[in-house]
Amino acid sequence: MRFDRLNIALLAVALLGLLSGLALLLAGRPDLSALVWTAGVLPVLAALVVEILRGLWKSEVGLDVVAALSMSAALLFGEALAAAVVALMYSGGAFLESFAQGRARREMRDLLSRVPRTATRHQGGALEEVALEAINPDDLLLIRQGDVAPVDGTVESDRAVLDQAALTGESMPVRVDRGQEVMSGSTNAGGAFDLRVTRAAADSTYAGIVRLVEAAQASKAPMARLADRYSLLFLAVTVALATGAWWFTGDPIRAVAVLVVATPCPLILAVPVALVAGLSRAAHFGVLIKGAKPLEALARIKTLILDKTGTLTDGRPQIVAIETHGDLSRDEVLHYAAALDQASKHPIAQAIVAAARANGAALPVPMNVVETPGEGVTGTVGGREVAVGGASFVAAQAGTSVPDSSVIAAGSVVVSLAVDRKLMGHIIMADALRAGTADLLAGVRRLGITRILLATGDRRAVAEAVTAGLGLDAVRSDLTPDQKVLLVLTERKNGPVMMVGDGVNDAPALAAADIGVAMGARGAAASAEAADVVLLVDHLDRLLPGIEIAQKSRRIALQSVAAGIGLSIIGMIAAASGYLTPVQGALLQEAIDVAVILNALRALRIAPETGAAPNPDSTHPGAIATSTDIDQTQASRCGPFFGETQRNQP
Repeated sequence: MRFDRLNIALLAVALLGLLSGLALLLAGRPDLSALVWTAGVLPVLAALVVEILRGLWKSEVGLDVVAALSMSAALLFGEALAAAVVALMYSGGAFLESFAQGRARREMRDLLSRVPRTATRHQGGALEEVALEAINPDDLLLIRQGDVAPVDGTVESDRAVLDQAALTGESMPVRVDRGQEVMSGSTNAGGAFDLRVTRAAADSTYAGIVRLVEAAQASKAPMARLADRYSLLFLAVTVALATGAWWFTGDPIRAVAVLVVATPCPLILAVPVALVAGLSRAAHFGVLIKGAKPLEALARIKTLILDKTGTLTDGRPQIVAIETHGDLSRDEVLHYAAALDQASKHPIAQAIVAAARANGAALPVPMNVVETPGEGVTGTVGGREVAVGGASFVAAQAGTSVPDSSVIAAGSVVVSLAVDRKLMGHIIMADALRAGTADLLAGVRRLGITRILLATGDRRAVAEAVTAGLGLDAVRSDLTPDQKVLLVLTERKNGPVMMVGDGVNDAPALAAADIGVAMGARGAAASAEAADVVLLVDHLDRLLPGIEIAQKSRRIALQSVAAGIGLSIIGMIAAASGYLTPVQGALLQEAIDVAVILNALRALRIAPETGAAPNPDSTHPGAIATSTDIDQTQASRCGPFFGETQRNQP
């Protein structure tokens, strides 16, 4: 804020000096007008010299040196009006930079401002308002209509309607049923609901997003560093051209005109404005890029390496088929299995319960429950003896052999059900491939990525079953974390590499890649920390708008640089040839400044053509498929999960 006030003050001084001097000139007092112009220039020149000295202290030579030379030379050779125009141009450019970057960060600032400070908690039959720091896992919160969820949790009411636009860019609210996850930062767009806290505020999704946004805002664009790196060359060319014009013509005013036209505000301002605007735009589509350097690198990716579980697949068990072997229907098989599984905390059991509830089933309370860890559960449901678990466990309870199943694929999990000691059916569960994956990979190739690989620690048969028909360039299975790192390093020979993953075991590979992308909504904290890009929701297709925005932002930045340099060089040649006076050169450079910065701001209006509006109903991370909405043939694309697995089944 202090620097914003300084920029405003310097702009006011320069503008007042220029206008006052012009007024005195029109009044017939050219002597006083020159003094007033000089008085308006000196504060701006002094501030500029301080910035240059600070850069030299850090061993940085920036393009501000040319601006300082142009003002100093103009004052030295009596061109006070030209110096005043340059001072106004430079102070106006600094103010415009502050304004433009503030505009570009508006969406990020809105994200930060939405952080709730308190929450309403159920306590002893009453409601109390508490600070976020006082909220602990397993607390029960009341989220009223219009409230922002302050922490991550699960829905304890029948359902909730959430607006996740601030996190994901999805314009339509999504419905979240009982037991499904809610990301902190989501706005309650429906009636009040209860939220069971699963993470403390400091560990929740929104808090992590805020920390990542703050880190992204503090970054400096690598293209800006590139401009600084070559500033000595630009400075040398400028000084040589100015000196040559003076040497061959004997007119120092031509040298002043060259220096004035060479003032490099477009290079100083346009690149960071375009890239920061790109960061903001990507965040609008649920892609958090941790700075300008990753944004630029993302635009140049040639190889994509994907993890499987939780990335290419959903990462949770889903029902892909229900088989019956008795007089119960499919719905009844699911009903009895879910009723008994209410007593188990096993992920498979919880997925079955959630699927039954999603179908609207009213589940009775099981009685006489006995759980055999790793094998199954027995108990009484509605007066009938029920056993649920692995096929061998249930077959032993029913006194039968394990029958074959026609839909079991590599990596799928069989949950068997026996009622009154008779085998009644199987529930086939798997880690299903994410919807729209084939379209996603085709879109990625259209954006210029030439190689796509799968890197997984799973067995070869499972990896091949998941990726059948996807057209990947290679499948690497049975990999340890260090082998994933080696794969990333090996693939660099084909160009910059992007690695996408969600687990702790993916963190080393994410850090080793040119761009690491983490599935941020449910991924491990280690992967989010190691990654350069975090997808704020578990939709892999968010990669498409992220890459497209990065490419277009970089293209806009390069356009601004090329236009600024090209126009400046033309103006410098014209000034050296005597076609531009210092005042005319200063006005020309002012017009160049405005043009290239306005061009850089176009990054705020980038409209991705691919993957910008996924269907929240089909891809929401809380969705759990059931036997009624998944065709059995989808079992051919499955991944491993807990419990018994079937290998290489036809």
